[in-house]
Amino acid sequence: MDTLQRIDAFWRAANYLSVGQIYLLDNPLLKEPLAPEHIKPRLLGHWGTTPGLNFVFAHLNRVIKERDQDMIYIAGPGHGGPAAVAHAWLEGTYSEIYPGITQDEAGMRRLFRQFSFPGGVPSHVAPETPGSIHEGGELGYALAHAYGAAFDNPGLVVSCIIGDGEAETGPLAASWHSNKFLDRDGDGVVLPILHLNGYKIANPTVLSRIPEPELLKLMEGYGYRPHVVAGDDPAAMHELMARTLDEVFDEIAAYKDGRERRLPMIVLRTPKGWTGPREVDGKPVEGTWRSHQVPLARVKDDQTHRSMLEEWMRSYRPEELFDADGRPRPEITRSVPDGPRRMSANPHTNGGLLMRPLVRPDFRRYAVEVKAPAQHRSEPTRVLGAYLRDVIAANPRRFRLMGPDETASNRLQTVYEATWKEWNARLLDVDENLGPGGRVMEVLSEHLCQGWLEGYLLTGRHGLFNCYEAFIHIVDAMFNQHAKWLETAQKIQWRRPIPSLNYLLSSHVWRQDHNGFSHQDPGFLDVVMNKKATVVRVYLPPDANTLLSVVDHCLGSRDYVNVVVAGKQPVLDLFPMEQAIMHCTRGLGIVEWASNDAGQDPDVVLACAGDVPTMETLAATALLREHIPDLKVRVVNVVDLMRLLPDTEHPHGLPDAEYDALFTVDKPVIFNFHGYPWLIHRLTYRRHGHPNLHVRGYKEEGTTTTPFDMAMMNDIDRYHLVMDVIDRVPGLAVPWAHLRQRMSEDRLRARAHTREFGEDHPEIENWTWPYS
Repeated sequence: MDTLQRIDAFWRAANYLSVGQIYLLDNPLLKEPLAPEHIKPRLLGHWGTTPGLNFVFAHLNRVIKERDQDMIYIAGPGHGGPAAVAHAWLEGTYSEIYPGITQDEAGMRRLFRQFSFPGGVPSHVAPETPGSIHEGGELGYALAHAYGAAFDNPGLVVSCIIGDGEAETGPLAASWHSNKFLDRDGDGVVLPILHLNGYKIANPTVLSRIPEPELLKLMEGYGYRPHVVAGDDPAAMHELMARTLDEVFDEIAAYKDGRERRLPMIVLRTPKGWTGPREVDGKPVEGTWRSHQVPLARVKDDQTHRSMLEEWMRSYRPEELFDADGRPRPEITRSVPDGPRRMSANPHTNGGLLMRPLVRPDFRRYAVEVKAPAQHRSEPTRVLGAYLRDVIAANPRRFRLMGPDETASNRLQTVYEATWKEWNARLLDVDENLGPGGRVMEVLSEHLCQGWLEGYLLTGRHGLFNCYEAFIHIVDAMFNQHAKWLETAQKIQWRRPIPSLNYLLSSHVWRQDHNGFSHQDPGFLDVVMNKKATVVRVYLPPDANTLLSVVDHCLGSRDYVNVVVAGKQPVLDLFPMEQAIMHCTRGLGIVEWASNDAGQDPDVVLACAGDVPTMETLAATALLREHIPDLKVRVVNVVDLMRLLPDTEHPHGLPDAEYDALFTVDKPVIFNFHGYPWLIHRLTYRRHGHPNLHVRGYKEEGTTTTPFDMAMMNDIDRYHLVMDVIDRVPGLAVPWAHLRQRMSEDRLRARAHTREFGEDHPEIENWTWPYS
């Protein structure tokens, strides 16, 4: 059997196994005519894209064997699970990882039964699938993940199959430009394969219908050298694909040697549902949208459909592919690369195997000096920038900083002392901090930053995504998918832990006064808090030293999504570094120097989370101590939002006894929060004393105004907090009515000052803690 015949045999075997997974409970080798009891009660799966995925995989294996090529495979089309599982089983990887699913008839039966079946595996390329770093369930991110995997992997080729439905999404359209951020010497190569089978679920696809010359010009405009493989005759297509791949990998070698400027890509045109039923119930299926999911829908109850399924499966000639015991014949196994060269066993697809711990400098070296609390101001993210600079210097090939054109805007620009921004497009004399091999990745697409970083992390490297708080919402769905991946992967023994996905959200809601309402939204925290406790962490460090402590901790963590919200504008320095470390380690605690209730029950608890809400809480505390000196005030600052949950709900949660001691069970608690108030209520609704909890936070009031006016618009300002205390502490309302009135008047005066002078009153802007 020659090479192309072996490729065809592998392809037919993968197609046979894919169809079996969609339809069969039993009789995997068709040793008897199909009967109703052999068919699954619910037919779930997606056939339309599967034969094309199998075709590409079979041909790439030949390239791997002949060239000893390190390669992984990303299946972008949604629900391509049958193909990826079939490949892993044929390559032997599946049986190595799941010993109960053996490479024989019994194992094939289990393989078929588990697919899209209760207690089994999903229909997409899920974490359970060996060789996968991209699930494919949500479309648009395959190419960004592929480039993220290629960064800092100079010998790796990432083959990325892009479905033509997926190619219609905005993130995928932007992803074509990732080649401008690929370093010829330090990075690997991405081979995009645009699979045009013509249809989505029920409609034609855009790229399949535009004239081919226009499509090729589009790809050339993106900077690729396109190759076309098109047809429906298997023999001719095998010959054409093999010849094209030889040309493509010669061009890749020329690119790596500097002899070729452009990377290749392939436009693959095959019928949707290729090799499946051509017609069902008098309607065309192969080559149409009807093949998208299950071409034969009534197999269990309809003898005609059942006969068609059997004819379809026998058309692959399974007796030539598997022996009588169901084992793949030598013609199949000889097509499989060896050991870790198998794409289903490549260690890059289980990135924890390759991960090395990040070298982190001692973050305490970057601390700002705090001789007395709340007397001087620092810009937290600017302070953090020096730490990140040295993280980059210590990890030159395994740490990247991602951001949508906001690194300098978020005041992290000190990193440019150690690196520059990755850029492989044209350079001009006026450009600064641009060039190949940079550790900072900036592109004005949050989707690309997220996708690149996910691919980078999933292959065992480390990174940080900095972004304006309001616009991180753009990647809500991508965050959701990554969090679900992590949650599932944590339950899979053979999946090794990977570095955490770390977000630094700055330019936040309370200091977007100049950009206005469109830039004021802290709601990403609400999205994050919907995920399982095993995956997500949220931190709100109130000053520069707590930010250093938190970020260092996050960069050393594994298998989490860490969200850190910190301002770039000057804020008061609250804690010397050793106190900051203790405070962050606790996750929350009494601010002793601001409280005056030591040894006594407090009359009121003023809680806070977030830098601006904390500053306003401290200012309110100072006003209360000045005007109502006998009032016992306890100030509690929360850094780790998960500490508010019970310990039964989250590993960081506080036991009820500790929560009760800190917040009391019978005293008013005024909580000044960075985000939407109801999030705090969600976290604490089962706590003792919850009826006494009153939360202030962002209530969707914003505009272009001053920072303090923003606080007043949402009632988180110091004056309103004092009014809240007077309203809620028993016995204060009547005797201190005059103070409440004064606070209301002070608010009016503060607003009037902004309207006249365009800035906050100096007494507010320059406020410091008045007590030693």
